[in-house]
Amino acid sequence: MISKQQAKFVKSLKLKKYRKNAASFIVEGAKNIAELLNSDFEISHLFLTQKFVDEYKAMLIQVPDYTVCMEKELVSIGTFQSNEYGLAVAKMKVGEVDVSNENMLLALDNVSDPGNLGTIVRIADWYGIRHILASMETADFYNPKVIHASMGSFTRVQVHFMDLGGFLSQNTTHKVYGAMLNGDDVHKTKLETPAVILMGNESNGINEGLIQFLDKKVTIPKLGGAESLNVAVSTAIICDNFFRS
Repeated sequence: MISKQQAKFVKSLKLKKYRKNAASFIVEGAKNIAELLNSDFEISHLFLTQKFVDEYKAMLIQVPDYTVCMEKELVSIGTFQSNEYGLAVAKMKVGEVDVSNENMLLALDNVSDPGNLGTIVRIADWYGIRHILASMETADFYNPKVIHASMGSFTRVQVHFMDLGGFLSQNTTHKVYGAMLNGDDVHKTKLETPAVILMGNESNGINEGLIQFLDKKVTIPKLGGAESLNVAVSTAIICDNFFRS
């Protein structure tokens, strides 16, 4: 059973200011919790249904402490409308990371939708990109919607919030590609690494102040009648072109 004090704490983590104060975040669902258990994140609370315990018993052998609870308890404190498996609270990772030796980096300029950010984290994981640089206006990495959309990839990809202009102005190691409507056809462009792929806001694209740091503007040519592409879809297409033979 989940205590009132525990319930109050978990509910508070739905808001960014409380996540920041506690340096903690919520993880929900079987896939994400399984990935969390296999990661190096520190887990402070683990609430599981009997269904999770039965299906993942081998994984729980090394887990020192967890609380078995009912699905309705998880729904009452979490963000899911239904939750058959579990909810965990994990500690945020802190500290600076040197990305100068990374072959590919993603940079996000004000990608504001949590679902898009979570999907981009998953895309980065698929292509082996371990670090994402994000403007301060980008959606919070530890937002429950971001964690859910990442489908466990949050355990392998780190998002670093920073002044992108400051980073790009000092960059001497990576060629910077920016996704823009007036760019060169990404299918025909010679793409070189190490590289930073800069993606802009869902509605406004890349901030004018960052365009000066681009080595190459690229675009995905439109062949049909769709008005636009989702930023996460665009990110996947551009990433994939770096691996074409």
